[in-house]
Amino acid sequence: MELSCKVDYACIALLELATRHKQGKPTSVSEIAISQRIPIRYLDQVMAMLRRSGIITSQRGAKGGYHLAREPWQIKLTDIVVALDGESPQDQKNPEAITAEQASVIDMWETAKVASFEILHKHTLEDLLRKCEEKKQADVMFYI
Repeated sequence: MELSCKVDYACIALLELATRHKQGKPTSVSEIAISQRIPIRYLDQVMAMLRRSGIITSQRGAKGGYHLAREPWQIKLTDIVVALDGESPQDQKNPEAITAEQASVIDMWETAKVASFEILHKHTLEDLLRKCEEKKQADVMFYI
């Protein structure tokens, strides 16, 4: 299963929001774009898709920005994938195969996609945040 660049950027932006979630202050797109080195125009589009899907909420005004709409442990990684890339593998319809070989290959890829999706469904944004914090801690320990 290949995840799009949109999903990568969404996960990175959501990690930034999850890190600041307990503070209760909104985070602007420009803050996220600068700290994570994501093109702001592209991030604007990604954030709009996340907002429409109900993963984040927005607050207008000079001190506006984005918040997580739910707690990090309530946001499954599959929620993010579906919000950015559309339907789940179970919902996708493949064209009829012409030969037995083509049907075999399509079936194998579909099995792999479903398995990948099931793994992502078992993990949440909080799991991703925990992994990120572990990596940061390991980097700090390495340089001491």
